Amino acid sequence: MNLRLVPLLTAWLVGAGLSASVVRAGANELTEAEKTAGWTLLFDGRTTTGWRGFKQATFPARGWIVEDGCLKHVAGGGGGDIITDAVFGDFELVWEWRLAPGANSGVKYFITETRGSAIGHEYQLLARANPQAVDPPGKHVTAGFYDVLPTRIPIKLRPPGEFNESRILVRGSRVEHWLNGELTLTYEAGSPEVKAAVAASKFKDVPNFGEKLRGHILFQDHGGEAWFRNVKLREF
Repeated sequence: MNLRLVPLLTAWLVGAGLSASVVRAGANELTEAEKTAGWTLLFDGRTTTGWRGFKQATFPARGWIVEDGCLKHVAGGGGGDIITDAVFGDFELVWEWRLAPGANSGVKYFITETRGSAIGHEYQLLARANPQAVDPPGKHVTAGFYDVLPTRIPIKLRPPGEFNESRILVRGSRVEHWLNGELTLTYEAGSPEVKAAVAASKFKDVPNFGEKLRGHILFQDHGGEAWFRNVKLREF
């Protein structure tokens, strides 16, 4: 590389905050550009520090383990959902994930423990042979807003066994879902569109569902085998 281009490239990466700098980072590490842009690790690749069970004071004693630099849910292991200790308002979250064939999981946000169960906006994660095969009316697909809004484009999952990269951006009322570098869904929390979609969903009786909340990030225990790594977040 032309050394005269290095400062320009570094400045561009800092401004972007993500992009190529994430690709070049080691597993569960931050590049200098990411640190400068305000990114933090939510999982250090070695411990469960910063996480605990939903409505629990500690991390589950079973079901979840740290293995090969991944936060892993063991198939049929139980343990329940896990959440971050911290809560977030406006943020950008990225993570890498893979599932065993046929497994089901999700990453939820706007999670508050004042509700009776772990209900929040869910970025759906599914491992299906045909990722476009969805339950009617098409609201149960990877990178969608589970049971509320489908993706706006056909999704492109990587081959089984490879890690996918996902991203959630919350800024003001605007929410974006990304999958493997593509914007799959955009919506406005609390908007008429979202309220109408919630009214037609299983969440219709949950007070204020569909609105933005300051809350925890949650990794779902849906019984299947799931791996998470390179979990990074920056607040705005």
